[in-house]
Amino acid sequence: MPLVGFGLWKVDNDTCADTVYNAIKVGYRLFDGACDYGNEVEVGQGVARAIKDGLVKREELFLVSKLWNSFHDADKVKPIAKKQLADLGIDYFDLYIIHFPVALKYVDPSVRYPPSWTDENDKITFSKTPLSETYKAMEELVDEGLAKSIGISNYNGALMLDLLRYARITPATLQIEHHPYLTQEGLVNLCKENNIHVTAYSSFGPASFVELKMQRAHDTPLLFDNETVKKIADKHNKSPGQVLLRWATQRGVAVIPKSNNKDRLAQNLDVCSFDLEKDEIEAISGLNRGLRFNDPVNYGLNIPIFA
Repeated sequence: MPLVGFGLWKVDNDTCADTVYNAIKVGYRLFDGACDYGNEVEVGQGVARAIKDGLVKREELFLVSKLWNSFHDADKVKPIAKKQLADLGIDYFDLYIIHFPVALKYVDPSVRYPPSWTDENDKITFSKTPLSETYKAMEELVDEGLAKSIGISNYNGALMLDLLRYARITPATLQIEHHPYLTQEGLVNLCKENNIHVTAYSSFGPASFVELKMQRAHDTPLLFDNETVKKIADKHNKSPGQVLLRWATQRGVAVIPKSNNKDRLAQNLDVCSFDLEKDEIEAISGLNRGLRFNDPVNYGLNIPIFA
């Protein structure tokens, strides 16, 4: 699994195929998507074009997608995985992840797709399916060759410890919100102790959420403008974004930034060619506020999974 990938959240449908194609051309091999992003068909088009043009072979790519909350019921996991594979135009996921540790009422894709946090009546309705049953169904995807590996996202330490008690197949990765305002060091260490890779999303902190008009993000200083980050960036002749990504990758945490800018695409990929000093890593880690943005509660949803 590459240490640097390309995140597909909020990539517009109109430009998605070209964005994926150009990212492959620049050198990206890991692409992190999900069915609720609503762009898997276009992602697949970009991948198919790149393969057809000889830029890459399928086996050289690492394609990631996620199981949405409304498909947690055990008998719904394989059908939706197959639909996602068909949308992407591929035969298997390199990694398939449980998106959030909460089961919601099943809504048939013919009624609503991409899926959302609410049911067909626009209400939040929970399913009674426990995470252990969902994970068992995920393991069966590996058995059947539909996924080469499986993982989880947005789990806390207690859920991780519980998972390790019942998992037949150890998750390949835990994907979490991870940036200098939310370092989650205990959780990262727990994963390392159990040989589970950690992937960071929203590596730039509030920047990913300002465009969503989230008040918490608007009220938080951008990490790009932080004096500590800027000073370190100037010293290494790198951008603040590259420093933030290197802070993660140098500590063994994978990153999945996105950009539509070709120059920034290359910059984000080039975050392992320099090293930060130990005191620089500590200074950036010292910005931690325990500040989480990607919480359903912050979107006005009464689903307090991080309470």
